[in-house]
Amino acid sequence: MAIYHLHVKVIGRNAGSSAVASAAYRSASRLRDERIERTHDFSAKRGVVHSEVKLPEDAPEAWRDRERLWNEVESFEVRKDAQLAREVEFALPRELSQAQGIELARDFVQVEFVSKGMVADLNVHWDRAEDGSPKPHAHVMLTMRSVGQNGFGAKVRDWNATQLVERWRERWAELANERLAELDIDARIDHRSLEAQGIALEPQTQIGAPAQRIEGGGLVAGDSEADRAELHREISRNNGARIIADPHLALDAITHQQSTFTRKDIAKFAHRHSDGVEQFNEVVAAISNAPDLVELGKDGRGEDRFTTRQMIETEQRLHRTAERIDLDERHAVSDVHREAALARAAQRGLVLS
Repeated sequence: MAIYHLHVKVIGRNAGSSAVASAAYRSASRLRDERIERTHDFSAKRGVVHSEVKLPEDAPEAWRDRERLWNEVESFEVRKDAQLAREVEFALPRELSQAQGIELARDFVQVEFVSKGMVADLNVHWDRAEDGSPKPHAHVMLTMRSVGQNGFGAKVRDWNATQLVERWRERWAELANERLAELDIDARIDHRSLEAQGIALEPQTQIGAPAQRIEGGGLVAGDSEADRAELHREISRNNGARIIADPHLALDAITHQQSTFTRKDIAKFAHRHSDGVEQFNEVVAAISNAPDLVELGKDGRGEDRFTTRQMIETEQRLHRTAERIDLDERHAVSDVHREAALARAAQRGLVLS
């Protein structure tokens, strides 16, 4: 199932961050940080399948060198609390191949960031989720100042607008859905909240790697990580209870993203919306035994495929509407033919209204 995720944050010195170190980590490369005279080596990191620096018009060609670009950013920003870069992270539809995912990410970055004057350091990661399924996503580090042949200019305050972030969120959903439709892939993403989509489930919180380790292995960490992990489990538990009581909630959420689905899709959905093996099994059973669930048979890969009665009824209504439109068009009298008929009638002395 395609998952919507797009998160924006600022990389700054007040949080102890370095633009060079951040770029090295996201690109899985070895970069020298000239400001602190230290080398950041993340070349052993796996999962980076595409890495490039995209330049807007008039930007120095030398900035295609990632190390030089971010060292110049570090050199230009002199304040101790300087904001160094903006990062946009977004999930790619896992239904896409690596080549398709990379192409989609490049197109989005070019249209929404580079064409607006930002230098974009794009890295596509093709990791694996906990259940072993692909977890493709992209990291984009963006410059925050105007650029020209002579280097950096003033900070562009318009790029800080909340409305711009909302535009990016909406445009990513639109572009991804357009590409999925072009490739005839039965999946879609939605940037709106679950409430706005009419899905009566509580949205999950995003937890970082430390909190995930706590959740998965019972490790001890700081209060904030532990609190986030517990909140994540509580929301999963509450959603699981809602689905067990009313499995239509799950079917509605699944078919909002794709019209047909497999047992594996049901299991993935149940994994996100349950806490522990016992509740997971109860959620899967509730969805699998829902009265609105319709089994369609085996797909091309030999997997059982399902839909819902509501989706079938919707498709039938659309089919009937299309048939009526086609019939109306075939029986419609064109303006030219109508005028010709009226002219012939007038010659015979007939008056037609």
